[in-house]
Amino acid sequence: MQVSDHLLRSFTITAVSYVLLLPLVSCSSHGEFTNHTSIRENVHKMSPQMTSYIAVHGLILWVSMGFLMPVGIITIRMANKEEGGRRVKVLFYLHAILQTLAVLLATVGAVMSIKNFENSFNNHHQRLGLALYGAIWLQALVGFFRPPRGSKRRSTWYLTHWILGTAVSMVGIINIYTGLEAYHSKTSKSTGVWTVLFTAQVSFVAFFYLFQDKWEYVQKQGLILPHSQAPQQQTLPSDHQENAVIVVAQRVNQKVLLPEPCGKSNALGNLFD
Repeated sequence: MQVSDHLLRSFTITAVSYVLLLPLVSCSSHGEFTNHTSIRENVHKMSPQMTSYIAVHGLILWVSMGFLMPVGIITIRMANKEEGGRRVKVLFYLHAILQTLAVLLATVGAVMSIKNFENSFNNHHQRLGLALYGAIWLQALVGFFRPPRGSKRRSTWYLTHWILGTAVSMVGIINIYTGLEAYHSKTSKSTGVWTVLFTAQVSFVAFFYLFQDKWEYVQKQGLILPHSQAPQQQTLPSDHQENAVIVVAQRVNQKVLLPEPCGKSNALGNLFD
């Protein structure tokens, strides 16, 4: 489990770094490769209703892939650190509810995309979205058919569920950035504010995810041991020494008080006679 946690943190740091740098790269490349004439043509062809559909589609996927799913992963990670009791059950059911809502909202976004948009799959956003829709439902089915603890399939299931869930969450976050870029290219509306807000949200979630396991350690740094414990730890070696001295003294006294043999007392009596 320590190796898997280390791999998960490394993968998370790499993915978050890529996600944070993606807006900068896309903004710099946008000015070089975007054809402003084609943008004006797309705006002219696009109706206000279609623009609203695209905005609602993006908002739904933002909430689903960009918020609910990462928070659901954090809740189950917090549950794994608990020893047992009611808190574990609450976190587990919260994880299940958040992930279910994320899957349902992603399905609504997929239906909107199929019904209202022209899906030619000629860009990264549409291709990643198609792969994500299938991976989300696969992850939900894997989580639903969870084997009981102690079975031989449990380790394989846990590894599959963990890898698939982490990959879906990371790719979903990346696809939100590509969606913002696609929205800008189709409507010529600025998405800088939304990009900054989403980057701030992702940064906060990543920070909380990476450092939540250190919270208990940080809390322990402020604890002071009771005064009744300190003297016991300090006097324990001296108590052992005093006990050893008493035992040695008792043995010496026993040797001194031992009665002399009869032969020696007779010999001494003859000498005095």
